[in-house]
This record gives sequence, C-alpha cells and structure tokens, in this order.
Amino acid sequence: MGSSSGASSGGSVLQSSGSEEDLRALMDQRKRKRMISNRESARRSRLRKQKHLDDLMAQAAHLRKENHQILTNINISTQHFLNIEAENLVLRAQLDELSHRLQYLDEIITFLSTTSANNTTAMYGGASSFITESPVTDNFMNPINFSNLNQPIMASADMFQC
Repeated sequence: MGSSSGASSGGSVLQSSGSEEDLRALMDQRKRKRMISNRESARRSRLRKQKHLDDLMAQAAHLRKENHQILTNINISTQHFLNIEAENLVLRAQLDELSHRLQYLDEIITFLSTTSANNTTAMYGGASSFITESPVTDNFMNPINFSNLNQPIMASADMFQC
C-alpha cells in the first residue's frame, strides 16, 4: 500500500502542476484579451480624437469663410453708405443754393411789386391797377438782366470729401 500512497501523492503533484499551468494559461489568455481590448479601446479613442479634430478643422474653415463674407458685406455697406452720404452733401448744397435763389427772387418780386404799385399810384393819381407795360416789368422779363439766375448749380461729391 505504500506504493499506492506514493503514487497517489505523485498524482496530486501532477494534478497541481497541471492546474497551475492551466491557471497560468488562463491568466495569459485573460492578459492577451485585456491587451487586445485595451489596444482596440485606444484605437477607438484615437479615431474619436481624429474625428473631433477633423470636425473642429471643418468648423474653423466654415467660420473663416463666414467671417470673410461678413467682412465683405460690411465693406460693401460702408462704401454704399459713403456714396449716399456724399450724395446727401451734394443735395444739401443744392438745396441751400436753391433756397438762396428763391429768397433772392422773392426779394426781387417784392421790390417789383412795391415799385410797380408806387409807379401806378404816381402815374394815375392813386388808382391802384397793375400795368404790364411798365419799364420795370419789361426789365424783369428781359433774360439778359438776370442771366446769373439761369446758371446751373455746380456742386459735386468731390467738393465735400476730406
């Protein structure tokens, strides 16, 4: 029986060593699975990072393009504003000139009306009637005497630009 106990204890050593090898093989297999899983996770992480970077680059390019369009629109609007502002200055100058001419013509009409009324009163003993053939009226209708009134208004945007 001694031999049987020796054989059984030797079998237990073989079993134990086989079990350690199985355990070691199982641990190695788990370690390889973890390494493969970690590599795959790192690969997915790099892909996510690359995709995020690509998205950010595309967004930056889009924003640069949009910014360029906005700046172009601002420049066009500014130029349009400056053109309109220059045109407004010309129109204001023309308005001022026309207002002065109108005031001058009103003064002439007032003077002629007063002179005509005085001449009529003096010529016809106070009768107030309008005489169309008075010398003053004839001078008023003569375009040679008022040639400066027919001059064009000479204002342009160039006069007002700094």
